[in-house]
Amino acid sequence: MRFLAGPVVPAARSLLGCLLVGGGVTLRLTEVEAYAGTGEDEASHAHRGRTPRNAVMFGPAGYAYVYFTYGMHWCLNVVTGPVGTASAVLLRAGSIVDGVSLARARRPASTVDRDLARGPARLTQALGVDGTATGTSMVDGTGPLLLRPAPAPVDEALVRAGPRVGVAGAHDRPWRFWLAGEPSVSAYRRQAPRATGPRGNGSRGTRPRSGRPRGSELAAPGDD
Repeated sequence: MRFLAGPVVPAARSLLGCLLVGGGVTLRLTEVEAYAGTGEDEASHAHRGRTPRNAVMFGPAGYAYVYFTYGMHWCLNVVTGPVGTASAVLLRAGSIVDGVSLARARRPASTVDRDLARGPARLTQALGVDGTATGTSMVDGTGPLLLRPAPAPVDEALVRAGPRVGVAGAHDRPWRFWLAGEPSVSAYRRQAPRATGPRGNGSRGTRPRSGRPRGSELAAPGDD
């Protein structure tokens, strides 16, 4: 998994097809989103610099960054890039390849197996992931999650790229990657524009009162 130490966009593409193990469940990653660091990407939690919440995004690569969104869901990212340069990849969706019964028990609302990890919130539920996983390694076996290389090379002809889901800032940047034809890939929903703030600065209107960073990497509401 050395590619995780490189730039976030190629790292995101390279994660497609990799296996993710956690909570007795194994899934194959079919959809991811890349988020860059300070001053580079308005949709990133690290866009405005280091905070206690996003500190793990500044490295080292291969660590889990888990955050709570919409007051009900956990979302899982893997940190990428060199130490000190914040970036991470949101793990948006996967197909369950082992531990299906456990995933079904954690996701009783999913009536078909393709939906068990179809969306970032469902993915964390299927794996039994919560905030306790943040700051743990996903590559050396010491944490609750383990990333493994793809069992077989991914056909580059199947890799698609497009706008990220549910972000207000830099929403047209084509940093969402998925495998064509995979039923576990989540539906695309563009973030609805927020009202301009009272000072006439549209970017001011993108920060919710909950304190969530503006344009942060989010699971779309329908991905629960």
